[in-house]
Amino acid sequence: MDPDFWLRKWQANETAFHEGEANRLLVQHFSALGLAKGARVFVPLCGKSRDIHWLLARGYEVVGAELSRLAIEQLFAELGVAPAVTEAGPLERFAAEGLVVYVGDIFDLNRETLGPVAAIYDRAALVALPEAMRARYAAHLVHMTHGAPQLLIAFDYDQTLLVGPPFAVPGHEVRKLYGAAYHPSLLEKHPLMGGIRGVGPVVEDAWKLERR
Repeated sequence: MDPDFWLRKWQANETAFHEGEANRLLVQHFSALGLAKGARVFVPLCGKSRDIHWLLARGYEVVGAELSRLAIEQLFAELGVAPAVTEAGPLERFAAEGLVVYVGDIFDLNRETLGPVAAIYDRAALVALPEAMRARYAAHLVHMTHGAPQLLIAFDYDQTLLVGPPFAVPGHEVRKLYGAAYHPSLLEKHPLMGGIRGVGPVVEDAWKLERR
C-alpha cells in the first residue's frame, strides 16, 4: 500500500473508516486480555481513533503508531491536550500524560523505541494492509512487542466484491499469520450492518491472540 494513499485520505478528510465512538467489539471484549489498570496498550495505525479515548478513560496508558501527522494533530486536539513533539530517529514522538504516538512508517518503529507493552489492540492496521504486506506487518508486530497478547478485529467478506481497504482477513489467514506465535481464539463474529461502502455481506470478527 502506497503511504501517499493514506496521507491523501487524511488531507482530503476522506476518513469514513474513522468511527465516531469506541468500537463495540473493543468495549465488549477488551477485558478478555485481563490487563491491570495502568497497563500500556499498543494501538498500531491508530489514526485519531475514539478507541484511544475509551482506553485512556479506563486508566490504560496508550502508545500508538500512525503514518499521518495530521491525524495525530487532530487526535490531541480532540483530547484537549497539547503534546510535546520530539524526534525519535526517523519518527516524530507526540507525548502527553498517558499517551505517546509515533508518527511515520510503522516499519521504522523498533522495540527499543516502542518500549514494553502489555497488549496490542489492532482494529484498523491488519485490515488496512493488502495481502502482500500482511505477513511482514504481523512478523514486525510480534517482534517489536515480544509477542504481547492481542485483541484483533478483522473483516471477512468476498474480496472479489470490493477493492479494499479495509481488506478481508478471514480466519484461516489470521491463524496462518499469527499461529506460530499465538493461540488464536475467535471471541465473536457478527454481521456488519450496512456492509462496507454498501457492499455485503460482511462479518466482523474479534480475535484474542494469546502468546504460546
